Amino acid sequence: MSAHGGGQAGTGDTPPEKQLNGFVRAVALIERLGNAFGTLAFTWATVVLLGGYPTVLRQDRDFWFATIIVFLEASRMFSRNNKLDYQLFFYTRGALKPLGWNGLTVVAIFTSVLVLLLSWYGSLAALAALAPAAVAVLVVALVVRLFQGPARSLARGNLLRRAISLLSPFVPILFLVLALFPVITTSQMTELVASVLLFLVLLLLTISRRRFPCIIKLVDRALGSKQEFWHRIILNSCMLTTGVLLAFAIPDSFPWIIIIIELIAAATVSLGNLQIPAAIVRVVLALLRLLPRDYYGDNDKKIDNGAKINLAPSLNIFYGMVLGQGTLYTVACILELFSFIPRRSLARRGGFGGRWGVESVNLYYAYAFEKYMQGDVLAPKNINLNNFVVDSVNSETPKMQFHGIRMMHCLLQKQPTRRWFILKLNGSMETMARLVNMLDWTSPQDTTVRLFAAKVTVELATSIRAVTVPGIIQVVSALLECGNQQKRGNPLLDTKVGHEKILDSVLNADDNQEERLDAVPDTGILMETQDRSTQQVGTAEQKSRIFRCCQGISKFWSIPQEEPLTQQDLLPALAMLILDGLASCDQGNCMEISRASGLIPKIIAFTSCRRSGTTYTDAQRKVLVKSSAKLLHRLTSVEGEIGITLRHMVFKYPFLLRNLAEILGDGTSSQEVRTLVEGIIRNLAIDENARQAIGRIQVIITLLMQAFLKPDRPSSTEADKLLREVAGQALAMLAMDSVNNCLAMLGETGHEFIGVLTSMIHIDRYRCVAASLLRNICQHARPELREPDLKELSYCLRQALEIILVADEEAELDIFIGLSSQICKVIPGDFARELEDGHLKDRFVKRLVDALNANMEPSAHCPGIRRVIVEQAINMMEHDSRYANCFIDRRMAEALSMVEETASEAENYSLFLGDVGLMEARMPLSSLVATAKQLLAIRRS
Repeated sequence: MSAHGGGQAGTGDTPPEKQLNGFVRAVALIERLGNAFGTLAFTWATVVLLGGYPTVLRQDRDFWFATIIVFLEASRMFSRNNKLDYQLFFYTRGALKPLGWNGLTVVAIFTSVLVLLLSWYGSLAALAALAPAAVAVLVVALVVRLFQGPARSLARGNLLRRAISLLSPFVPILFLVLALFPVITTSQMTELVASVLLFLVLLLLTISRRRFPCIIKLVDRALGSKQEFWHRIILNSCMLTTGVLLAFAIPDSFPWIIIIIELIAAATVSLGNLQIPAAIVRVVLALLRLLPRDYYGDNDKKIDNGAKINLAPSLNIFYGMVLGQGTLYTVACILELFSFIPRRSLARRGGFGGRWGVESVNLYYAYAFEKYMQGDVLAPKNINLNNFVVDSVNSETPKMQFHGIRMMHCLLQKQPTRRWFILKLNGSMETMARLVNMLDWTSPQDTTVRLFAAKVTVELATSIRAVTVPGIIQVVSALLECGNQQKRGNPLLDTKVGHEKILDSVLNADDNQEERLDAVPDTGILMETQDRSTQQVGTAEQKSRIFRCCQGISKFWSIPQEEPLTQQDLLPALAMLILDGLASCDQGNCMEISRASGLIPKIIAFTSCRRSGTTYTDAQRKVLVKSSAKLLHRLTSVEGEIGITLRHMVFKYPFLLRNLAEILGDGTSSQEVRTLVEGIIRNLAIDENARQAIGRIQVIITLLMQAFLKPDRPSSTEADKLLREVAGQALAMLAMDSVNNCLAMLGETGHEFIGVLTSMIHIDRYRCVAASLLRNICQHARPELREPDLKELSYCLRQALEIILVADEEAELDIFIGLSSQICKVIPGDFARELEDGHLKDRFVKRLVDALNANMEPSAHCPGIRRVIVEQAINMMEHDSRYANCFIDRRMAEALSMVEETASEAENYSLFLGDVGLMEARMPLSSLVATAKQLLAIRRS
């Protein structure tokens, strides 16, 4: 795999980290060249110079210069073995750091103290005595900058640290005012007023950070939604303005000297380690000797001395290597300062938003830099985001785990990296085990990691086989208990006085992470959408251009906003999505789900729209109901023996049907949820016991009838039609082999039901459902049919016969032959008249015989087609024996003999789910064939 082969998550197949990887490779190559020069210089100095010319090197120059360089290089080489020491002193990455408002504040404080002392001493010459103290202060500031960790530990208390953060910007302004008072004149009055204004602005910002509501409202109006960003901009501007005022505070001093001092202080504070000073020392020492080249001192006539032969070339080579090393280090550090460009590009292209995104990119940058600094220089390296993410997830460091799991979630949204992760994780049991382990982390500080581990598992669930990841079903089942619920006990059984409330860790995820991972302000956006003041200036066209220009700049420089958590990000909802993905992946996963103790009841419990003892909002309840309905629909649709088991486990939950009826009757339920519930009822109705139990709940029949009989309108959407179609399917399944359910449907709508069904046969989308319902009504509720119903059946008979004659699909042919067979039994006279008057008798009989011969092998999607054909023939011959002659003419006897020879058990079932037959007929096909052959034989005799 190439260096970028696994990180394809950006536009097309280009990995988003490609630009950053190229930048890091260039910087690392420059540093490694500098290291090579340094190693050669160290070897040359110790072997050639100090070893070959120890007595002839000028003691005041070359000997000590070489010694200093050797010790400096030795420190670098030996610290290389200790990663922390090397990063602290001699690492190119982080050699220069942005000043930020802390650095600007330190520079302003330093300069203000200097200006205050200058106003007291009165002259620069008198102040020169304090130069060593000033240098010492700068060194202390640099040391504090380098050792930020220990410095922070000294002020570990939040109160002390917050006090320093809030009050430090006021120090330089106060010192500036103190410096101005002794020399106050009319010319300095402007600076004094500016100082007061700066003080007031800082005071306002400080008060706003103290969370006073009235001030917050004022700041919100002035700064808009980017108040944190503007807060830093204003604070940095105040410090810069203070620095400028300090340079011109004393009238008799030289402003440029103060400015130079400020620049030196700023450069010192901006150092991240000692790489830049060390590089400067190398360059300066090398140039001090290369430019004069007075290696022999004043005794140039003794150059031919044997001890000094080749001394000058040796020193030139040595100082040249040192100069090259220092120059390369300096170039690498300056180049590294611009690493924010590819890093910001990676954050934008990878979709890593907010502060965590910035930190994640920084971690990957450090990871890539470290990888490129190891191994062979020109050897290809497999460095990409995907490997970094996997390594981070497998890390033992909580910080790396947090960023790894969040980056994995982002990359799984991209199709190329999604495929890579699926292949990678299927072959990495360590990573999958860690991912499942994260789902079981219940500590409050691990809330966000657990949440995103669940979201990642949702993305991977459709490719996970539960048997290869032990414990995944049990861990996901535990996620269903992470709800805002309060268990209530029976007062006769439970002796507890009170119950502890279980807080929903997902809903508090933002709060738990607020202090650690606040959203990063959009530092690239320098202008909001048009202000009121902006809207009042210029023409509309100019505003539009300015707006578009600002949008383009913002898009290029801005960091993506962190996506906020939504109502969908509830741990129970995510758990059900994981189970849905597992169930869709493999039947083995469905078996594991059925074996999990107490899992199905937990899922069904979320179907209640009005769960008592919970603190969920209405929006959260709807999310949970939808997730539960979607998962139950998946589980009840499973084929095979495991499907029978799952449907039985779902149906035996005592509150299931009540909850489903509640969802169907809830006007606030979405069409998607109601469609899912109708599908669940349809799937459960496959079982005879469930079918009868559902039929006893009249409200379910009523709601299904209302949904199915509601006519389509021109404005009806696809969702509307799907809702109606699935409701019809549920009714059709409930009507099969159930006299009570058929009577309940007729009693619910009076005798308009038959008329509506016959009209729906003319609509392609609903004709099979309507025909199946009519067939079952005619079969099981024949005594309840009135004269208007019989007329409606007679009207639709011609349409049914025409469909039979032209139908291509076996399933449609099965349903409509079954319908015509039942109509033949209910109104035989009308049936015979339709065949005779329409001249359809011969065509119809031929169609039946041809269909019988064409379906000698039963199929799983339509196992009963030969049965309904034989039943149709029997009904016709029992009504009028003359039909037997038509069947004899069409060689029906031979066809029946073939059916008798090839009859199978599969044809005794109405439908198959997988390899399991359902709804077994009371009379086997062989008995029907025998009856039909007997009727043909009677006619022949």
